[in-house]
Amino acid sequence: MWNTALTSWWPRDWRRVADIPDDLWAQETHQLPFLQALPAAAWPRLRQLCAHFLAEKEFHGAQGLRITDAMALTVAIQACLPLLGLQPLQRSPLPALDWYSDFVTVVMHPDAALARRQRVDEAGVHHAYNEPLAGEAMAGGPVMLNWRDVQQAAHGMAQGHNLVIHEFAHKLDMRHLAPAEEPQGHPPLPSGFLGMDPMAARTHWAHTMANAYRDFCEAVSAHQRFAEPAPWLDSYAASAPAEFFAVSCEAYMVQRQRFGQEFPELLALYDGFFDRFGWINAARAAA
Repeated sequence: MWNTALTSWWPRDWRRVADIPDDLWAQETHQLPFLQALPAAAWPRLRQLCAHFLAEKEFHGAQGLRITDAMALTVAIQACLPLLGLQPLQRSPLPALDWYSDFVTVVMHPDAALARRQRVDEAGVHHAYNEPLAGEAMAGGPVMLNWRDVQQAAHGMAQGHNLVIHEFAHKLDMRHLAPAEEPQGHPPLPSGFLGMDPMAARTHWAHTMANAYRDFCEAVSAHQRFAEPAPWLDSYAASAPAEFFAVSCEAYMVQRQRFGQEFPELLALYDGFFDRFGWINAARAAA
């Protein structure tokens, strides 16, 4: 159903892709309660993004997992959610899919996958070990997800958890990376971001993110060392700036109100990035 042959050099608005059946769309969106906060204008745009995402990407099941249309669609919905506000309401949403143009394949495991890792410690000793991965996004390469955690999207909403959004946030962060670069939680910013010139915008983003990351790491340390209350955001966000960005994007997308209470400085930053033309939050405020 989803492997529609495309003439890739045509604009997406010219391409014919398979329609998403009404009953399948209703079934999968109903299982993602955080979507209910979307304004009415967002729904057809999200559906259009999903139809083209499914036409452009290939889903492969690992370890004997059989990918159904419903499984592919639930991934597409959550992957496309961060793209909704990247285009003006008066224009097609489809150019936003260019953020995911560096890969074709989504690999789905039934459960967490084991990845073989190697590292050399400070003493020069070589270590090889297996690391369990819930998901992984590779620059210029595929996205890996595990179906068990994908299915927990509704359950994880209260804590701001969402595996699919996490991994696709990494893809946003990896956009335009040089070959040797590592993501740092600094995706490319749009022209005129928050009314600033490009240099000021980058400086503002870096400063705001660094402060939020530092404060969060201190809160995690205080919890672990002195039994202070645990932060609301998953402590995995303290492992690296790129992970802080991905984990905070999850929370912003599925629990925006609580996210704003915990990270007011990041709420304004993320609204400026993910709702850069303001039509999503304007419709929410008017409702």
